[in-house]
Amino acid sequence: MTTAIRTEKDLDALAREGEGSLYPRGLKLLIGSASCGISAGAREVEAAALEALKAAGLDAVVARTGCIGFCQAEPLVDVILPEGPRVCFSKVTPAGIRSLIEGYAKTGHLKADAALCRFTEEKYVSAGTTRPYPPGTNGLGQVPEWSTVDFYRPQERVILRNCGSIDPMSLGEAVARGAYRGALRALTRMTPEQVVAEITASGLRGRGGAGFPTGRKWDAARTQEADAKYFICNADEGDPGAFMDRSVMEGDPHAVLEGMLIGAYAIGAARAFVYVRSEYPLAVSTMEHAIAQAKAAGLLGKDILGSGFDLEIEIRRGAGAFVCGEETALIASIEGRAGEPRPRPPYPAVKGLWGKPTVINNVKTLSSIGAILARGAAWYAGRGVEGSRGTTVFSLVGAVKNTGLVEVPLGISLRQMIYDIGGGPSGSKPVKAVQTGGPSGGCIPAAMLDLTIDYEKLAQAGAMMGSGGMIVIDEGTCMVDLARFFLSFTAEESCGKCAPCREGTKQMLRILTRICEGEGKSEDLQTLQRLATTIKAASLCGLGQTAPNPVLTAMRYFGPEFEAHVKDRKCPAGVCRNLTTFKVDESACIGCGRCVKVCAVSAVAGTAKKAHRIDEALCTRCGACRSVCPADAVINV
Repeated sequence: MTTAIRTEKDLDALAREGEGSLYPRGLKLLIGSASCGISAGAREVEAAALEALKAAGLDAVVARTGCIGFCQAEPLVDVILPEGPRVCFSKVTPAGIRSLIEGYAKTGHLKADAALCRFTEEKYVSAGTTRPYPPGTNGLGQVPEWSTVDFYRPQERVILRNCGSIDPMSLGEAVARGAYRGALRALTRMTPEQVVAEITASGLRGRGGAGFPTGRKWDAARTQEADAKYFICNADEGDPGAFMDRSVMEGDPHAVLEGMLIGAYAIGAARAFVYVRSEYPLAVSTMEHAIAQAKAAGLLGKDILGSGFDLEIEIRRGAGAFVCGEETALIASIEGRAGEPRPRPPYPAVKGLWGKPTVINNVKTLSSIGAILARGAAWYAGRGVEGSRGTTVFSLVGAVKNTGLVEVPLGISLRQMIYDIGGGPSGSKPVKAVQTGGPSGGCIPAAMLDLTIDYEKLAQAGAMMGSGGMIVIDEGTCMVDLARFFLSFTAEESCGKCAPCREGTKQMLRILTRICEGEGKSEDLQTLQRLATTIKAASLCGLGQTAPNPVLTAMRYFGPEFEAHVKDRKCPAGVCRNLTTFKVDESACIGCGRCVKVCAVSAVAGTAKKAHRIDEALCTRCGACRSVCPADAVINV
């Protein structure tokens, strides 16, 4: 469709085109091609599929899609059968896809034993409708429905509603699944005040960290008198192990743009920016393509949807400074200055970019907006719990079986996240803790896993929601060393503008390093507490104010482990080398010899099927022997 979309009928026409692309009459292969899929080999799988289809003489559509969330199962390939269901295959290799296609060409059936799950229907979240697939099973009746798979069963996808189902380069496919319906309602049937009221009633809070009510932020900017206002999408995702924003931009860019369009209309901004780090090249190119598409279709630019509202959106790339995730530092970066925060108030909603009222929202926040306007505030507020409405996305990583992107209603427990969705610990060691909120979050012990995930409950526990990072930690992790790791990140990323953060985090890091190296002093723990309290109270921005959180929660919940390092000169987890001595439990050793093979200094000796021994004089305490022992016979004494 080349003509500009002006009316609902125009949007309907584009949706029909998109339906034809989403569900062609013949065979279709949908290949997960977000960054996680590409790194796992999706491009090689795609090339092999094209070759195999040509060799078999099969006419099929091969399309790329974003991440459906189950990152550890990549490469993922979905096969949409003619007159049949959509079937998902995981960990597909070039040889595997060739075999699958060759088998289908010969028999007309797919190999059911190779399938992860099947989809018998598609939910169009923004439209509030469901599209069933034809009932034919094609011999796949024993393949589980996707909603019964442990990883997916507790999830509810609003932010990720289109990721993994549409070609992110196709505007028509996004519209077919409901994109821009919320924008149509907002711009043509509502006043800015009504839009703000709808978002306020939904209970949506910022998904970028602090959880500030989105409607209140919009209203603060809307009521300002100014000759110009700006709207910014904060896509500067800097937390280690976090990839939620990147995946949304790579998989459903128009959800982000629609949220920006609605937000800009609500506050009266005619110019908007997507601030994204340069380390996300696929996300940048996908967003650039989507902006060009939307502009060509009249969904950006002048007189959008015949409403008289104008909006231009452009990409601004950040250099990767973690501190630029903070609003005022991000603004400084866009203005061409060093990414350093400034004191607040005034807040950006009053005085932001170039001194004008500015709203900054996270990618996940904005991706929720279109669905809220399309379905209504009450629909969205029906998810989650009091004070924490709706859904949010977590990157579930660490010592857990099922890793990837997880979208759940707020109010779910940490235990459900780790055991029901994550499948429990990935190894033989039990879960010790879960760290939420990225490097500025907190470590919550296994004894508190029934804690529900909402803004206030996590804050009361000393942690935070943050942008959605969630790291599962098992008993093989030293909490002192982990606290040191997170603090080393924030100390490195400090912009240096204020002394409490610049100098205080370095001092805390020196103390933690000394403790891990076996040189801790009895007064170090009290000094850490005092430093942490001062840094939190006196730092200029959120980076410094939250940097001590991992240390404080680790000390709060794992105090005996810190005391063992200082008083007993011992690392209970066997991680800190200077505080660790390894020994073989001869009663448990099965004499498999794996420890002998991995020891780089030949400190382990023994004969097959007999107990081995470690020479302490040669041992470097690297822990390699313990990591490969199938009988857990290598112990820390």
